[in-house]
Amino acid sequence: MTSSRMNPKVDEFLSKAKKRREEYETLRHIVLDCELTEEFKWMNPCYTFEKKNIVLIHGFKEYCAFLFPKGTLLQDSHGVLIQQTENVQGARQIRFTNVQEIVEKEAILKAYIYEAIEVEKAGLEVKVKKPKELIIPEELQHKFDEIPALKTAFEPLTPGWQRAYILYFSTAKQSKTRESRIEKFMENILNGKGLND
Repeated sequence: MTSSRMNPKVDEFLSKAKKRREEYETLRHIVLDCELTEEFKWMNPCYTFEKKNIVLIHGFKEYCAFLFPKGTLLQDSHGVLIQQTENVQGARQIRFTNVQEIVEKEAILKAYIYEAIEVEKAGLEVKVKKPKELIIPEELQHKFDEIPALKTAFEPLTPGWQRAYILYFSTAKQSKTRESRIEKFMENILNGKGLND
């Protein structure tokens, strides 16, 4: 791994990481050994091959993970890929809770990265089902009208993040619960973060 391939935005991300910093750094070293370009997208380290996303490193409260955007096209010969939620179509994760787990799986992780590169070289695409058109809950629309900056922050979120928020807000049966969920996640939206960030 050469420092010339290390992205300063990822350095900054790691320096600010309060949890799982050692895990992130270990994952970073593994990916950079695979000769990918390090970028910073969607507020996470992202590794590309010829400008195509191969794998992202991201973290949650209980774990950190490799996210393969075209994970459904990988063979998963070791049975380690996980569908994050039922609404995720193409992406798959490999989750970790500690550094030892990552170190033990290094060879497997590199094999999956190289396979993901081959998927891109072959020009394969994930066949996605067209999602049902999402209806913005009335409570969220009221917040957009009340706080225009919230709508302005929501619109550039990835379609997946928008969908996750709308589904989460909409599944509450009572209006009061929908309102409290929106209140709870307003700061995340205003900061350009996804539901699970």
